[in-house]
Amino acid sequence: MIGDMRRFSVVLGLGFILGQLHVASADDRSWNYLIEKLVADGVPRERVVAAFSDPRVAPFAGLEFSANPPRESRALYRRFLRPSSIAAARRCRLRYAEAFEAAERAHGVSANVLAAILYVESGCGRNTGSSLILYRLARLAMANEPDNLHQNIERFATADGELDPVTVAKLRARARYLEATFYPEVRALFDVADRMGVDPLSIRGSGSGAFGYPQFLPTSYLQYGTDGDGDGHVSLYQTADAVASCARYFAGHGWRPDASAAQRRAAVWEYNHSAAYVDTVLTLAARIGKPAAASSRRPAQRKHAPPRGHHHRGAQRATQA
Repeated sequence: MIGDMRRFSVVLGLGFILGQLHVASADDRSWNYLIEKLVADGVPRERVVAAFSDPRVAPFAGLEFSANPPRESRALYRRFLRPSSIAAARRCRLRYAEAFEAAERAHGVSANVLAAILYVESGCGRNTGSSLILYRLARLAMANEPDNLHQNIERFATADGELDPVTVAKLRARARYLEATFYPEVRALFDVADRMGVDPLSIRGSGSGAFGYPQFLPTSYLQYGTDGDGDGHVSLYQTADAVASCARYFAGHGWRPDASAAQRRAAVWEYNHSAAYVDTVLTLAARIGKPAAASSRRPAQRKHAPPRGHHHRGAQRATQA
């Protein structure tokens, strides 16, 4: 995990807290819009209300979002290509060589790339985050809640109360996008908790809702989670499972041993829709595989255009507002 600095300042920009949008009832604490969607989607009402009434989940106080998604800064990744970081990533690769190489044999994904992913995402499992991911994902899923959308539109009104119809259309589309992206993650979290045999509120992760060594979102865990150590359980907090799951994700997004450079870049792009991230992971992977003396020399980094495609369906990146 790059950490909350990246999670809150990248992909789609900073999320800000608005003032209280409406008075919360004793039961839903202003989460009623999301509660009703989850209940309609098959989650027992008692379970949903209990989760959002829990004092660990703050009341919904609004989500401010922009009309246009900002881009991720390359400066956020510079530290991962410093000699000390390359050395640490290489140690991760060597320490868990058996898991990385088993995943490469099973899924055809470079062991060095997998090591680079785990190092960039969580420091090889040392920093997986302590945020309550139900709350983090739920806030983003509430972007299109009527009061919240209205408040965001009103922010762009002129002093005379006029609104630019183009901006309003963008805000409405953005709200729909955020809801369509993050509501499935909230819904999936309840299934993840069932599979793991835990309370949804016990799952902690990054400030934008990703968890485990590879920083997966809940839907990625459900689709790509893999039992790498054969113990009958999938835990993204166990190295063998985390590495196998990450390799399966990449294989599912087009990575092949004989894939072209462009195809490999496209696979990493699906993990995180950021050209800076793609460049960092692939550069770090290449340097992990070089002798220490050679990798300490830092040639000029070329800039690459990101692959084309819709924005964000990566494994770990919970898109911010």
